Amino acid sequence: MVRSSQATSYTFSSSPYFDDRGPHGHAEPITERVNPHSRPIVSYYFPKGVGAQHYGERHPMKPHRLTLTNALVLGYGLDKQIHNIYNPRPATQAELEAYHDHDYIEFLSRVTPQNQAEMKQMIDTFNCVEDCPIFADMYEFCRMYAGASLAAARKLCAGTTDIAINWSGGLHHAKKAEASGFCYVNDIVLAILELLRYHPRVLYIDIDIHHGDGVEFAFYHTNRVMTVSFHKYTGDFFPGTGKLDDNGTGLGKHFCLNVPLKDGIDDDMYLTIFKTVIEDTVTAFRPTAIVLQCGADSLGCDRLGAFNLSIAAHGECVNFVRKFNVPLLVLGGGGYTIKNVSRCWTYETSVLVGASIPDELPVTIYDSFFRETKWKLHPPLTGRVENQNTAASLQRITIAVRNKLRYLQGAPSVALQEIPPDLAGWLEDEERTREEKDEERSTATAGESREDRSMARNEFYDGDRDNDADTADEVPLAQSTTSKGKTPASASTTGRKSRGAKRTRGRGRPKSGVSAAESVASVSSMAVDEDDDAEEPSPVRTTKGRGRGRGRGRARGAKAQAKERDTETPPLDDASMDVDPEPLDV
Repeated sequence: MVRSSQATSYTFSSSPYFDDRGPHGHAEPITERVNPHSRPIVSYYFPKGVGAQHYGERHPMKPHRLTLTNALVLGYGLDKQIHNIYNPRPATQAELEAYHDHDYIEFLSRVTPQNQAEMKQMIDTFNCVEDCPIFADMYEFCRMYAGASLAAARKLCAGTTDIAINWSGGLHHAKKAEASGFCYVNDIVLAILELLRYHPRVLYIDIDIHHGDGVEFAFYHTNRVMTVSFHKYTGDFFPGTGKLDDNGTGLGKHFCLNVPLKDGIDDDMYLTIFKTVIEDTVTAFRPTAIVLQCGADSLGCDRLGAFNLSIAAHGECVNFVRKFNVPLLVLGGGGYTIKNVSRCWTYETSVLVGASIPDELPVTIYDSFFRETKWKLHPPLTGRVENQNTAASLQRITIAVRNKLRYLQGAPSVALQEIPPDLAGWLEDEERTREEKDEERSTATAGESREDRSMARNEFYDGDRDNDADTADEVPLAQSTTSKGKTPASASTTGRKSRGAKRTRGRGRPKSGVSAAESVASVSSMAVDEDDDAEEPSPVRTTKGRGRGRGRGRARGAKAQAKERDTETPPLDDASMDVDPEPLDV
């Protein structure tokens, strides 16, 4: 018997699964699949379970935004427009140590919420406090998003994709030996190091509202990576770096560009300075690969941001970079109003695959997140903060950037050198899976279940009656050889062997499928059995040799054959074969 109070109460299971949108419509998913040859190849990386991680109840970083983004991407049917979708394997400790210190990675692998009191000194040393708390499965979370960025970089290096997307990556504050700004492992630096194995110059672009200090510091001394960061700078806004005067040092001097902005910049101003700076940088630096960090905290109404950018303007930055047709790695980053972050990255996924999607959101199980904005993809986000930027301040920044680019004097060249060791050396002491072995061979097919359909040139070889046979009426070699190793009478003549039948492949070139040893044995047996076969005449050839570009294999004219018959020496008998020939006088 059910009590009346229990009968009237509502639970999650009794509530509607989807919101009733009333007059507000919803987007129908795209059903048409992409033609692989009509657009650039796009690969999408989503580590399974990465969105289930949790920094803490009151922490602004919410990995759940990745789950919302993936739900909208699938809801719109954009998976039909993406060529490859991967669940990449986590990065190994050795891969993380390609940039980070061993002690720091070892600490991340050992620390847990249960033993953090015992490791208090190390926690302070590695800056895992407040902004970077210790939470359950923290190390696995780092391995997930770093592994996805590495897999995307390997795919780009192999040339099997044009655009690689990993929204779980883009954590640009992590340093070599400490955590910073919600970031523990700098997957961007790891991915760029992987790209540098094949690409001489890599351009890094950062449109997060915070300065990309971790990436800038990592490549501050090199001219093979140019970093360009568009961010808010006031001196005390986190991380407090990114001045216009920061310039790089040593070989990296003039290869570090910063565009410091003030609160409230709107779409027109942002797009103007972004397109001007990026176009000049690409022209001067000529990158062979681009890494784009798409932090969504530069949107208006962000929990930690102070800009007035719309989702359309943020996506236009991505579209502008895409049009350079350079191998492109697109990563996530900041963004703390998760309903806007998921909408932004979904829209930018559609931009990267070249698909048009409506303003109405598709029906998903997360409809309640978007109820306040009437389930729209482009809600009003601008005009909430006063714009403190002026045309004069932006022009001053543009002139300073162009002056730096003048010092480049052309794109830096890279001397030929041996490619640094990759996974093959790192994983010698570990048990390797099939996917990891694919990565060692640099095929970039790790995680792919499909098999390539490319076929070898001799895929359709059909034995001795293949199109490459000399003549259509020639008896196959397999049928012309007896069980005793003898050739039939048609293969020999009275006094000498028949011409033309075996000459079209050139001297010393045996028939396809016959080894050199078998050819020698066949010639020996012909010499031994010559007397037995002398009574039978040789067949008359009715067709000419093909000579399909084989050089010496072409049929010769009647004059050449008559001349050879006059000058040809009869074959030696068995007795003469045992005597060493006399040396010729030259």
